[in-house]
Amino acid sequence: MNSVWQQFTLSSLPLQEWRRASYLHRSVVGLFSTWRQGSWLMQWSEVLATLLVSLVFALAPFVSNDLIGVLLFACASFWVLLTLTDERRYEPERANTLTPIHLLVLLYWGISTVATALSPVKAAAFVGWQKLTLYLVLFALAARILRSPRIRSWLITLYLHVALIVSIYGLQQWFYGANALATWVDTQSNLTRITRVYSYLGNPNLLAGYLLPAVVLSLVAVFAWQRWVPKLLALTMFVVNSACLVLTFSRGGWMGLLVAIFAVLVLLVYVLSVHFPAFWRTWSLPLLVGGVALLLTGGVLFVEPIRDRFLSIFAGRGDSSNNFRINVWIAVIEMIKDRPILGIGPGNTAFNKIYPLYQLPRYNALSAYSILLEVAVETGFVGLACLLWLLAVTFNSGLQQLRRLRQTGSREAFWLIGAIAALFGTLVHNIADTVWYRPEINTIWWFMVAIIASYYAAPVTRSDLLANSSFDRGSTN
Repeated sequence: MNSVWQQFTLSSLPLQEWRRASYLHRSVVGLFSTWRQGSWLMQWSEVLATLLVSLVFALAPFVSNDLIGVLLFACASFWVLLTLTDERRYEPERANTLTPIHLLVLLYWGISTVATALSPVKAAAFVGWQKLTLYLVLFALAARILRSPRIRSWLITLYLHVALIVSIYGLQQWFYGANALATWVDTQSNLTRITRVYSYLGNPNLLAGYLLPAVVLSLVAVFAWQRWVPKLLALTMFVVNSACLVLTFSRGGWMGLLVAIFAVLVLLVYVLSVHFPAFWRTWSLPLLVGGVALLLTGGVLFVEPIRDRFLSIFAGRGDSSNNFRINVWIAVIEMIKDRPILGIGPGNTAFNKIYPLYQLPRYNALSAYSILLEVAVETGFVGLACLLWLLAVTFNSGLQQLRRLRQTGSREAFWLIGAIAALFGTLVHNIADTVWYRPEINTIWWFMVAIIASYYAAPVTRSDLLANSSFDRGSTN
């Protein structure tokens, strides 16, 4: 059974042997490596790549989507340049740049490409395909440079500081008031007079999705950062980000936050339990589960806004937001039935072309309001199966590397915990929403995936050592 799971998650896939035998790898990667050796600019390639990725995360909440697109195109162009000028030689220590996660990302891109080619609205689907490609290449570039702990720490710290600025402005809206830019609360709800903060992102659900990874990473930063001043800063970030997320009153954001925090606590107990006394090794996890359940029950029972917002989840069509989503889902399911294999093609532009043909009267929508339905309608059940496979491979890889870091006692384990938990929380948030597709959140999502991929450590086999020794002998001669 374990062998089947390893094969399914590509844990035993000989990626290094594939690199040596792949004609595509040998013919494309390093095609202009000679030029790179004499280029002064490419001596700073790692710094330049870090600068480009940093600009994406530093500006995303404050600028237009068009400018984010320009920055992503710059990242993609630089990744192509790095790939074409990469070293041709084989080094085991560099073999980890290709991971099982990369293969599934490539497969998902391939399926999306075929879905675009077969789309009934090819021009519209091509627009979505371009956006998807930019996101996936951002992942490839980030996974490459994040193998450096110094760069990984810099980019995480940058995102946390930007998120802190966003959260502070959100809290200012709570204390001083902010005009709702859309109808975000049922007019018959008790929450009609409550301000739902949205900060610079213009939408409370979008703000919640953006802040969710920041809450998780600021929590693990309390353990990852070593000195007391950084630890106090991390704790401040956690409190401010959490408060701002809660004040969005985003039900999906709340659910994602609870799942993410719970995942962090479970993984922290797993990593730190090696230092626990025998009693706490046995009972820490059950006590944690019970404590979280008790805390949630108390919040629902005694905090009226939380109780009202929580109960609205189960109100069915009695809540206007629920009713809207249900009607959209009905139309989307009909769309999936008509094109179940490869869907209509990626992107909201293609969705907006096809959805009006199926929508119920008065229920206009820009997306499927569910990440699973959205993927199914865009790339069919083939694309949905690939995405679920990608998630399984990503989480499995993350847990494998977490086990390795636990054994060595490395502080890097805390960042890995944060990335895994952030992905869990974002997935739960988007079960009944699709803020995942917005650039501010999609870039952070692939950043979390890239963090997990950056920890990948493939075992060095005998053939790897022989290949490297052969290269050394060739270089000596």
